[in-house]
Order: sequence, then C-alpha cells, then structure tokens
Amino acid sequence: MRMLVLGAGLQGSACAYDLLQRPDVERVTLADRNPRRLAPFLNKAGKRLRTARLDATQVSRLRALMRRHDAVMNALPYYFNYSVARAAVQSGIHCADLGGNTEIVQKQKTLHRAAVKKGVSVIPDCGLAPGMVNIIAAEGIRRVGTAETVKIFVGGLPQKPEPPLNYQIVYSLEGALDYYTTPSWVLREGRPARVDALSELEPVDFPAPVGTLEAFHTGGGISTMPWAYEGKVRTMEYKTLRYPGHAAIMRPIRELGLLEMKPLMVKGTKVVPRDLFIASVSPQLTKPASRDLVALRIEVTGTDGRRVAWQLLDYYDEKNGISAMMRTTGFSLAITGVMQVDQRVRGAGVLTPDQAVPFDAYVDELKQRGVVIREIQ
Repeated sequence: MRMLVLGAGLQGSACAYDLLQRPDVERVTLADRNPRRLAPFLNKAGKRLRTARLDATQVSRLRALMRRHDAVMNALPYYFNYSVARAAVQSGIHCADLGGNTEIVQKQKTLHRAAVKKGVSVIPDCGLAPGMVNIIAAEGIRRVGTAETVKIFVGGLPQKPEPPLNYQIVYSLEGALDYYTTPSWVLREGRPARVDALSELEPVDFPAPVGTLEAFHTGGGISTMPWAYEGKVRTMEYKTLRYPGHAAIMRPIRELGLLEMKPLMVKGTKVVPRDLFIASVSPQLTKPASRDLVALRIEVTGTDGRRVAWQLLDYYDEKNGISAMMRTTGFSLAITGVMQVDQRVRGAGVLTPDQAVPFDAYVDELKQRGVVIREIQ
C-alpha cells in the first residue's frame, strides 16, 4: 500500500505513525505546507516515510501527488474536504477524511456516482466523533432491531483537570468553540431537530479515577446520522463530556458575545471577539506536559426494551508520546484508509462510516492498537 496523508498536524502525524506500523504499507507520504514540522514520534520513521510540500489550494499539485498513491487520508481543516475528495475521485484513488462540517459532507455525497464509476471509496467523518461513534451506534441499532433511543457521549479531557475550565486543548480550540456555538442536530420524535449547544446538561458516570462527568449538546458529533435514521429511530443525540462546572462557565462567555465572529470596533481598531478570546486563553489551556484521556459511552435502546452499550477510556501513550485524542482520531482515520485499500469497506461511492465500515473488523483493528471498546451492561 502507498498512502498519502494530508496535514502534518496532530491527527495527520498520528495517522502517518499508525500506517507505518503496518508491514503491508510500502510508503507513507506526509504532505503539508511545512513538511519539516514532524512530530517527535515520527523522527525514527525510516525511509518508508516521505514528506512533500503542499499548498492544498493548488489542485493540480494535489492531483499529481495523489496519482502515486492508493489512498489519501485527509487531516486538513474541514473546508478542504470537498476539494480533496473531488480530486481523489478524479485521480482514481480512495479518500477518507476527519469530517467536521455536516454541510460539506452533504456536498461530498454529490460525488457518489463519479466515485462508483471510478471504483473508488470516499468516506468522510473518519475520526472519533464523527467516525468511531457512528460505527458503534450503527451496530447498536442493528442489534436491537428497531431502536427507540441512541445516546452518544464523547470527550477529550485532561487526566488532571485544573480550574477554572478543567480543560486543555486536545485539538483545535477554534474547532471546539465552533461546537459550543453551533446548534446540534438530533432526532426528536423521529425527525431531525436543532437544539442549543451547551444545553440539556446531564451527569454520566465512569469508573475511577474519571468519575462523574457532565454531558451537553454540541454540534457536528454525529454528522449526517439524523437524516440517515429519520423515521427509523425516535431519539438520537450526541453530547460532549467535560468535568463538572465547564458548561456553567462557557455559557456566560458565549452569551456575553466573547465567542462572536462579527468584528467590533475597539478604540478605532476592528477586533473579532473570538480571535481575542482564543489569543487570551490559548496559552493557559496549552499544556504540553499534561496528559489527556478520551471518554466514550454509547447506549442504544430498542422499542422492546433491549439495550446495548459500549464504553471506552483511552489514555496518553507515555512510551511514544501520542495523546489519547490522536490515538482515537488519527488512528481511526488510518484504519479506515487501510480498509478502503484492502476492500473491507462496503464498496465504491461516497458512504459515511456507519454505512461503509464493518464494526467487528474496525473494533478489532483498534484493539490491536490498545484502543479497547468494551461492551458494558
């Protein structure tokens, strides 16, 4: 397998690392505007890792890179997802990305016929949430027959929380704030509906030392699933997990306008409130020496009362210096790309993970990496 990874940030680097652990991967090309910014855990990758300079807006250069590979795993910001998927279909190679924007996923679906004609697989939303959670939730729905409720909880958290937010940056802070300000799509009475982010707080209990977390609505976590299961599931919702008290701080911050994108005039200078907020808090929330964890819980209940549930607690990899968020997100992207090339996914076309990725094989791949999803009572 010859694999192309776009983006040498946290998730792209983790994806490349995971691919390089496989003997059947002949070569990994990691492409970025600054390809020299390799993560420390890639320093001993050897000759199978190659780097390439890429400005993703230069589509001709992107297609030229693609033609020498079997699949592309896109870890660039979400606004590149459609153009990368389109270039992959034109180049005749498989494509997977991390998603992050439901409208763009809907646009990617317009490439379905062209992808089928080319015989290639395009799978958006291949990270943790969306991604892993969609695959598990779909399995739960299959198992109970007719599902009544699907509840999904996920959070990336510091192992040792520090006030006032009890939070550290585990991926893009700008992306996290998008989720706090964008209404969440859910299923209510079988129909897609929007609910306010940071609303409908509830406790979720995990084994020690994690303990009780709080869960609240955020946007984007299940992507297109509310439409895929419209009329088939009565209630479906995704909530983010944080340590107790987080939402009580973030709601007033949002309501005071500090997360707004519309510029304000401040002493004769235009200032975007969110940019100022990010610049102000990022140094305090960026903690390179801190260790993270990922907590996940998915519960599916059938109309006949049958219930299935899964749980994951994953921790920072001390040996290799890879965060839990990178393990659960970047590794998930790599697994999907490999499955596309070895034809374990459903088939050609543009399909979401819940449609395309086989549950048992996916969970087994994660287990081989020490990312263990446990079925619970």
